[in-house]
Amino acid sequence: MSKSVDFSAGQMAEIKTSLTDGRPVLLRPIRPSDLDLIREGIIEMSDHARYLRFFSTFKEPPESVVQRLGSVDGHLHIGWGARLLDGKECPAIGAVHAIRENAESPDAELAIAVLDEYQGYGLARMLIAAVLSHCSQAGIKSLEIHVLPENKPAKTLMLSLGAQRTPALDSVHHYRMDVEDALRLLKKPTQPQGVADVLAAFDMKLVA
Repeated sequence: MSKSVDFSAGQMAEIKTSLTDGRPVLLRPIRPSDLDLIREGIIEMSDHARYLRFFSTFKEPPESVVQRLGSVDGHLHIGWGARLLDGKECPAIGAVHAIRENAESPDAELAIAVLDEYQGYGLARMLIAAVLSHCSQAGIKSLEIHVLPENKPAKTLMLSLGAQRTPALDSVHHYRMDVEDALRLLKKPTQPQGVADVLAAFDMKLVA
């Protein structure tokens, strides 16, 4: 069985980098103690963004959703979050999750969300770089992504990382992404510097 990824203690579990406009951000694994941050982050999403992420029109997340997103163990459920280092409240501004059904499965389901005002600054790619690197170490080979047809930015992002659309009976667009292929694409010099920072942090600090 593949071992789950672990960080060394303290700040080794944190990756500090910047959005493409220079605003500093911190990426780190989501912890079970982050339930309040998860709840607040979902509430801060616009109604439209919340619908695109959860396929639901709820205003406040059901507790079952918050608990599920916080139940990160680094193996069955890998989750990474981003916070803005604004020197004040350091709000949560994005998160990504990869969840698989059992410890031996090479497949997981990917979901990502970034608050509206932080979209378009490379954060989604940074979060995906983190979760893909973590998945690679945890033995996850491919990711399945479900995207609503009207979510054009998400579809463009998935295709840019080599994801292939798979047949489905419903109206939702289903994609499958090869973890290693996507990581190779993220290593290209055309990617935002923040992506390179994330990948470098994994190369230096992670142990399998």
